[in-house]
Amino acid sequence: MLLTELLTADRIRVPLGSSTKNDVLRELVGLVAAGQLPGVADAILTAVLEREAVLSTGVGDGVAIPHGKTPLVDQLVMAAGVVRTPLEFDALDGEPVELFFMLVGPESASGAHVKALSRISRLLRRERLRSGLRGSATSDEFLDIVRTSEAI
Repeated sequence: MLLTELLTADRIRVPLGSSTKNDVLRELVGLVAAGQLPGVADAILTAVLEREAVLSTGVGDGVAIPHGKTPLVDQLVMAAGVVRTPLEFDALDGEPVELFFMLVGPESASGAHVKALSRISRLLRRERLRSGLRGSATSDEFLDIVRTSEAI
């Protein structure tokens, strides 16, 4: 599974406008839930916040991968973005976060959900990729950097 199969330029925001953890989660949920029925965004946000309450999804190196599952979505959906000023996110390494990849899917797609999380994590271990994403000027550039990285 390629991340570019789940991520489109319209679900990437460069830069994200949020300056707090909860606001960035809401902003990413807005991207994930765009075009969905009323109430879907609230259900997604609740699922993501419940997961975040268990353990922060700030994985280190300036990266957070918030995620959740809800029966109100029928397939895996991803949103991403970068903030220009790193923000406190309770990351595991204690450092602020700049890069965000949100993954949301149905309860029935647990296997695919785990594979996608693993893929995101594996790719974002590369400092060159993180640096490129942090410096991206547009959503299209951000997506091209991900696409190029996946091809390596």
